Amino acid sequence: MNSPEILVLYYSRSGATQKLARLIAEGIESVSGVSARLRTVPAISAVCEATEPTVPTEGAPYAEYSDLEECIGLAMGSPTRFGNMAAPLKYFLDGSSAQWLSGALQGKPACVFTSTGSLHGGQETTLLSMMLPLMHHGMVLLGLPYSNSELMNTTTGGTPYGVSHLAHADGSAPISPEESRLAIAQGKRLAEIALRLRATN
Repeated sequence: MNSPEILVLYYSRSGATQKLARLIAEGIESVSGVSARLRTVPAISAVCEATEPTVPTEGAPYAEYSDLEECIGLAMGSPTRFGNMAAPLKYFLDGSSAQWLSGALQGKPACVFTSTGSLHGGQETTLLSMMLPLMHHGMVLLGLPYSNSELMNTTTGGTPYGVSHLAHADGSAPISPEESRLAIAQGKRLAEIALRLRATN
């Protein structure tokens, strides 16, 4: 029997959010009895005729709504766009009405993560914007507790609402040691709570 999976769903433009997603997946898979399912969403074009390839040329496969239904938890990430989640991720969520109507995500734990080009570039508001549709889906939202000492010591990313990364405007900044540890801790916490909730149902 296959182990239950946690969906790590993200959109990444310069690769920084993707790196956070992989660290969160590492944290998930550090917990026995669960595995990570990495998925992304295609970019949105302003040109109506433009389409993305059916299969991405690199990175994770594109998400399908069945991924939301099949997984026992969700980690969702996006770079910030004026203090909000990026349009491609919002577009995907806007299409999840069938899962909302069926209650497919109710009671499942979820967490969020982001990257920004500047230190005060809207990390916390982007995280909060991603929480809103998850609350409408009835998910159980998880943050990062201050028992993770990196929250008090980081000089780059890291918030109690979810892990974040300061990528700089060109996306060149590496994931800091504090950001890395927080991402792994967030994935581990999500996996542990997902398994605990699953055992009670």
